[in-house]
Amino acid sequence: MIQGYFVPMTAFAAGAPCWADVMLPDLEAGKRFYGELFGWTFSAGSAEHGGYTQAYRDGRAAAGLMPKPDGRLPTAWTIYFATPDAARTSAKILEAGGRIVSEAVPVGDLGTMLVATDPTGAVFSVWQAGTHPGFEVTGEPGAYVRTGLSTRDPQGADAFYGAVFGFESVADSPASDERFRPWRLAGQKEEIGGRALMGDRVPAEMPPHFTVCFLVAAMDDAVRTATRLGGRVTAEPITTPGGPFAVLTDNQGAAFGVLSPK
Repeated sequence: MIQGYFVPMTAFAAGAPCWADVMLPDLEAGKRFYGELFGWTFSAGSAEHGGYTQAYRDGRAAAGLMPKPDGRLPTAWTIYFATPDAARTSAKILEAGGRIVSEAVPVGDLGTMLVATDPTGAVFSVWQAGTHPGFEVTGEPGAYVRTGLSTRDPQGADAFYGAVFGFESVADSPASDERFRPWRLAGQKEEIGGRALMGDRVPAEMPPHFTVCFLVAAMDDAVRTATRLGGRVTAEPITTPGGPFAVLTDNQGAAFGVLSPK
């Protein structure tokens, strides 16, 4: 585990990032890409759930892959936040100025999910666990480690996610400044992610968005592997308090973050 980042839990606290999945045009190509990059193995796709496939790191659930049912949908990673009551969270999202994209619906006995956006349009999902609690492995190479929101309204983001999930903006963190603030859950010391200001260099057409980040053993190796497999570097590695961080794009256009230990 990387100190100061996501702590794996068997029962996720309300508001904690608990799952991530990616929607892809070509599921098999995605399995080849992420299988080699992160060392994942995969379940057989579930016909009941549109071919949804679970990825495993050393036999533990690490993420999900799903074939796009509609070509108009984005090729993108999605972060899920835990809730004990999806309907109540839906009401909070609306009260705080967000929008519900897909109402809360049961996914068999696995749980209940909804898809929403914050007031500026950043998409996220909410998960009320049933038999599927979420991540079984985090904070290890090949597994989820944190998420970050890129936004043009950082104060608005703090207010929205604070009202909906109880996120606290960590102004006293060594990593914090006006452009970036880590987030933690109320009453907890560990950071669960953060938000960053989208500066003038970011194209105006780029919408606010969450970046799902995975831990890798070595940044150089991850970049070489991703590019060899047809991916590309979207944001070159930079130094962060947690270690080198970069944004990559897979061979189908889905962007994600990678972080390597200091």
